[in-house]
Amino acid sequence: MSLYSPVVEAAARTPDALAVRDLTAQLRYGELDAHADTFLTALRGRGVRPGDRVLVWTDKTPESVAVAQAVLRSGAIHVPVPRSNPPGRVARIAADARPALIVTDHEDRVPGAVHAPVAELRREGAHGAPAAPHPVLPSDPAYILYTSGSTGTPKGVCVSHGGALAFVDWACRELRLTAVDRLANHAAFSFDLSVLDLYGAFRAGASVHLVGDTLGRAAEPLVDFVLESGITVWYSVPSALVLMAEYGGLLERGPGALRACVFAGERFPLKPLKDLRRAWPEVRLLNWYGPTETNVCTSYEVTAADLARTTDIPIGSPVAGDTVSLDDGEIVVGGPTVMLGYWGARPQAGPYRTGDLGRYDADGSLEYRGRIDDMAKVRGHRVEPAEVSGVLVTHETVRDAVVLVTGSGLGTRLHAVVVPEAGSAPELAQLRRHCSDFLPPYMVIDALHTVPGFPRTANGKVDRAALGDLLTQGAAV
Repeated sequence: MSLYSPVVEAAARTPDALAVRDLTAQLRYGELDAHADTFLTALRGRGVRPGDRVLVWTDKTPESVAVAQAVLRSGAIHVPVPRSNPPGRVARIAADARPALIVTDHEDRVPGAVHAPVAELRREGAHGAPAAPHPVLPSDPAYILYTSGSTGTPKGVCVSHGGALAFVDWACRELRLTAVDRLANHAAFSFDLSVLDLYGAFRAGASVHLVGDTLGRAAEPLVDFVLESGITVWYSVPSALVLMAEYGGLLERGPGALRACVFAGERFPLKPLKDLRRAWPEVRLLNWYGPTETNVCTSYEVTAADLARTTDIPIGSPVAGDTVSLDDGEIVVGGPTVMLGYWGARPQAGPYRTGDLGRYDADGSLEYRGRIDDMAKVRGHRVEPAEVSGVLVTHETVRDAVVLVTGSGLGTRLHAVVVPEAGSAPELAQLRRHCSDFLPPYMVIDALHTVPGFPRTANGKVDRAALGDLLTQGAAV
């Protein structure tokens, strides 16, 4: 079984069933299968071979889904990158992944890389000799998801066909997905939440409804979308649900056809979660946990009993055949959903140490207790502050920089604390523009503070705790 098999099988069973839709276009399973074969022919004609990487830098569209299916059918490795990523960051990803091809639906380019516009691939595939899908093993790599790296450069999490399907098959059983379900896809294709949206839908022969970047940030239209599209399964970071509840009337307007609401990627503040539980008594609410390196490895279902809680809900118990343990408080995950490794680095050997802290509650459910290091979640996206500060120090007015994260959920903010170059006066607006040239939108700084120098620990490292205290006290200007 491969990650491209579900579409092939659904197309054979129900070719006229809806597979994927956005606000302007849709593909039925027979059409999605045919489009994927057309793009497969084009990729083969371009010399793409099994094991190659194909970087797909496009908007979220049904056609980009067909391209991803073609990449998988070629035996190559899919590297999804959202259109919102600027060329500078895509260039760093490309330098690591070394793709045979960058597929685009826009005019931006990465110097030195081979680009293939979607429209050109469509034309080439329509006139080329049909190509058969390449048979893959469960252990073969399927995709690479690039996350923010602690070294200041993006890290590629490489996942196998079998690893992705171990999660997808469990999720289909847990959510009892069937062909009549309609799944929303709120997350970017480069975010591991999208794996359920796409491949869970395809495994069940259901339909997935794509949420673009603009719609994804608009609370009231997003609620309209959920209700008017008849969405039955929703999966997002909690911040999106809080936004929809506070500004889109989500609770007052009711869940519509929704029967399961899943959230992951960050803690769900207790009060809005209780409000959601009260407003939707018949909708299943599930809290899933797992870093990108493991996809989902634990699950907890929120029930009416949780309305009496005074602390955060647990992250639950192991799923999908994984084992989850604590080593000196650190959450360690082993099992089929664990990544193959970081692209270009040594393969993952044994269980994955998450860097997250956990403990068991009185009922034996695992609770999340924060990060061992300073990694943070910004509206559900994992962010290494070092990557942001690495961009800041390339600006002509900045001599050194540290990025701190405050708040949580919708209140999460990235604070840049910078030591200016002599005679310079950095401004927030110019540094935000600079960040936007190299980083995705969620990694652009929210606030700027200048200091003459950083406090240091005894061993010479920047004392981040003391720096945070300076911000709290307003000592940094």
